[in-house]
Amino acid sequence: MSSSAITVQPTRSVFAASRSALGALVKRDLLVLRKHAGEFAARTIMQPLLLVFVFLYVFPSIGQGIGGGSGHAGESDFATVLVPGVVAITIMFQGIQSVAIQLSQEFGYTREIEDRVQAPCPLWLVAVARVLSGATQGLISAVLVFPIAAVVHAPGVEAHLSVHWWVVVTLIPLACLAMTSLGLVLGTTFEPRNIGLMFGFVVLPLVFLGGTYYQWTKLSAIQVGGFPWLQTLVLVNPLIYIAEGMRAGLTDASHMHLYVVYPVLIGFCVLFLSLGLRNFRRRVLS
Repeated sequence: MSSSAITVQPTRSVFAASRSALGALVKRDLLVLRKHAGEFAARTIMQPLLLVFVFLYVFPSIGQGIGGGSGHAGESDFATVLVPGVVAITIMFQGIQSVAIQLSQEFGYTREIEDRVQAPCPLWLVAVARVLSGATQGLISAVLVFPIAAVVHAPGVEAHLSVHWWVVVTLIPLACLAMTSLGLVLGTTFEPRNIGLMFGFVVLPLVFLGGTYYQWTKLSAIQVGGFPWLQTLVLVNPLIYIAEGMRAGLTDASHMHLYVVYPVLIGFCVLFLSLGLRNFRRRVLS
């Protein structure tokens, strides 16, 4: 009596299975986002709305507008510089809120992250799904900022925008990926009890030294012994490249060269994602 071995062929490749799992994880996050769309919109709009309202409406209206020494022309020049910075800072905050804060909570005492990692897929895929869903939220947030900047300003003050679509369409998704990858690093590094330290020692320096309110090219005026120390120092800040790239995409103001912006942002994205995936695996298996 002879017997033959029975072999079971897989119905689909590992790549196809991983792609399906990744799509399901991202779809789950976006479904949750849709159910809390009002909360997401309010959280996203509030910060850029207050920035634009105070700097472009309140200050000029009370005669304390930045650039006011040149009248409405100077205030409009500042508005032109500020609007791209607001888009950049919105992308950064959304990346941190949607990834870092959520992960910090899920890695907390309740260990909610264990529900996600039980999915039949590699651990790194769970982290990448969180990054992609966060990047999608950042993309939506960036789009929401434009109407705010267009309508909220004092009479006579107007941002002179000149949209270069190829820069906007390519830079915003790259910026969203870079910032959500940074969020992955922060979320897997800081404990929930240390969130205040994250904002105090990481987020605030990124914001104020990230070119939100000024152009990087203007920092050359700050020198010690003829060396533009601040202009050089801020080059370690990923936000400066997003802000300068957005100025290239939305205005005709002076900005950092795009052949510097794109490669450096890609480098930051790879670096943050690599560190974040390593930290994620360590935290899950610990």
